[in-house]
Amino acid sequence: MKYAVFWATLAMVPLLAWSLSLKRSWIRWAFFGMVAGLYFLEPTSINFWSREFYRGTSRGMEVTLIHLLALAVVGAMAVRGKWEKFLPEGGIRIFLLYFLLCLPGLRNADGPLYAWFEIWKMMMLFLFWHAVYGYLSATRDIGTVVKALALFVILNAWAVVRQHYGGIHMAKGIFPHRNGMAMAMNLLGPLFMAGYLQLGLKDRLGRWCFVAFAGAALSSMWSYSRGAIAMVPVGYGVAAFGSFLNKRWTPEHLLPRVLPLVLAGLLGLVQIWPRLVERYTNPINYASKQTRIELAYCAWEMMKEHPLAGVGINNWSLNLQPEHPYQDRASDRMGRVLTNSGVVETVYLLVGAECGIPALLAMLLWFAWHGAACLRMAWRLKGSPWHFVPAGLLGGFCAVYLQSTLEWVLRQRTVMFLLVFCFALAAHMRTKWLLPELVRRRTVPLPAPGPEGTP
Repeated sequence: MKYAVFWATLAMVPLLAWSLSLKRSWIRWAFFGMVAGLYFLEPTSINFWSREFYRGTSRGMEVTLIHLLALAVVGAMAVRGKWEKFLPEGGIRIFLLYFLLCLPGLRNADGPLYAWFEIWKMMMLFLFWHAVYGYLSATRDIGTVVKALALFVILNAWAVVRQHYGGIHMAKGIFPHRNGMAMAMNLLGPLFMAGYLQLGLKDRLGRWCFVAFAGAALSSMWSYSRGAIAMVPVGYGVAAFGSFLNKRWTPEHLLPRVLPLVLAGLLGLVQIWPRLVERYTNPINYASKQTRIELAYCAWEMMKEHPLAGVGINNWSLNLQPEHPYQDRASDRMGRVLTNSGVVETVYLLVGAECGIPALLAMLLWFAWHGAACLRMAWRLKGSPWHFVPAGLLGGFCAVYLQSTLEWVLRQRTVMFLLVFCFALAAHMRTKWLLPELVRRRTVPLPAPGPEGTP
């Protein structure tokens, strides 16, 4: 039944795109649904050639409601004459370079089908990026974007609260794993904190930001993910520092908004302190640390043997099998026998092992490009009411990049959706908003409708 509904929906995408193109507000609602629909990502997912028990970053060729809505939004914008270029700005060009550099490793892949799962996911991320960037370029409707992300965070926080008080003390929200949920909340939480600090509770968008910020912070802490909790001060600290660059800050503006956050943070820390201490002092942490080190050695052995192409994207687990020498070589280096089956807990080592050093460098450049863009925008837009967007994104990026040295969950589907969404938002602001006549304004008037009602 689920597959029948999927094929029927797919067949109606062209009709849906044409219908959405008739009215700009319909495109806005479809876009809002696409973002908020991330909450329903798992129930609406169709997984072709599923390999549910495979230990990899992708376990099937997944198509979801989000993909179909993204395709409809892109189609609707094309019908309205707002079709974006295939590679409209530098960030997405670097992503394409990263994608292409991941392909040579296919000749070393034991499982081409497993590699296809990850390649398909990257192609769908490209579609999702175009839906976000194209919508923003045509409408400059950043308010809807922030509200849609806020709604997603609030819905996830509600799921976390229900799980926590239902007896699940390491909550995961709507994510497959609590570490992925915590990383996503560390990505988005600083954005909403910066929005609240700048706009306050008197502004409607500021109230959205405050509730979403509280939900993101609560979700990160109640995940009890050690890596994520360690990154909380980093993300929120960078966002707060970026927010203080705003020329509108005064002591009268600052204290009423910051002091309640400090007080609430201290009270929350006291409430979770016993379990937090347990998480960081549990003897099992030593075994976890040793496993991470062992897997890192295995990754290094893979990179040494295949430095240019890697062992094949999404083929990590296959290369830990006895027929491959990497665990034996790592065992010789460490002086003990290794029999691991997990994924290396560092996304950078994972990409280097699976795709090679050139692909790893391209991914690092992709990350750095958007971090540098947000840093520049935080400086250039410091007199604008939209200053909180690059300031908050910069904090979120710093937290995610650093947490990725401890965990591989950035490669999980939902987290990558959100990261690419934030990259598209940053790309739009970098290319469309760093203009002198727009920097000083909170909203940008939409162009008058053309003869066919285009935005």
